[in-house]
Amino acid sequence: MTDTPAPTAADSPAADTATPAKKAKKEDSFPVFVLKLAIVVVLFRSFVFAPFYIPSESMVPRLVNGDYLLLAKWPYGYSYRSLPFSVPLLPDSRILASMPERGDVVVFKAPAHGDEDWIKRVIGLPGDTVQMKGGQLWLNNQPVPKVAITPFEVKVSPNTRCYSSQFLAKNDANEDVCRYPRFTETLPGGESYEVLDLVTNGLKDDTDPVIVPEGHVFLMGDNRDNSQDSRYPADPGGGIGIVPVDNLIGRATVMMWSTDGSAEWLKPWTWFSAARWNRIGGTF
Repeated sequence: MTDTPAPTAADSPAADTATPAKKAKKEDSFPVFVLKLAIVVVLFRSFVFAPFYIPSESMVPRLVNGDYLLLAKWPYGYSYRSLPFSVPLLPDSRILASMPERGDVVVFKAPAHGDEDWIKRVIGLPGDTVQMKGGQLWLNNQPVPKVAITPFEVKVSPNTRCYSSQFLAKNDANEDVCRYPRFTETLPGGESYEVLDLVTNGLKDDTDPVIVPEGHVFLMGDNRDNSQDSRYPADPGGGIGIVPVDNLIGRATVMMWSTDGSAEWLKPWTWFSAARWNRIGGTF
């Protein structure tokens, strides 16, 4: 009589059906991982930090074209504007809301400019009276101290052109730079920052006094003669008017990268030579 081998687990029908299931589970794992990762990234960008690129020169000298900063999303609360593409999954009014402080650098949805994200500095809070007199900021009928300091210099590059030829100069290395008159302003409470004042008797060097209404903030660019801000009425292609606090998205926190625009994808060494290393890591 011939011995018949005992059936093994691999020969059983249960094993045959289990193997494809295990394979299917493994095949499904990567798409599930990608989906989970995408959800985490969206939540992180919506509620914690998000990158922001500086496309203009309205905030020079603190921010120049080509800077990349991290924007903190939680300081002022959340609305649908906090979400990518302003997806209407949150209310119009902010939840967990709090007011900014004078001097904060904020990103917001610009009134009359659709879904464009703009960046400016908070100058006036609800109830404040804001006015410009002869190029000097006045707050609540008191002049904000403005002191001249050494000129600001930034190298001419694909990302940077001088406001006009009168500001074109040479630095100690014989490189072309834009050299601008620079000042410090100190707000009530002691917050100090730097501003540029490029033109005497500029278009908005003198304004009527404005009282900031409840639920709004008065925002200005640090480059005073090259910024469409709350001194100008909200108008497509123009200013932003006095901005509702519900339009705030977040507060600038740290500079994570800066480039002069000279990098080329096919020349990897230019990825490093284009970096403005001295600007990276600064906080607000």
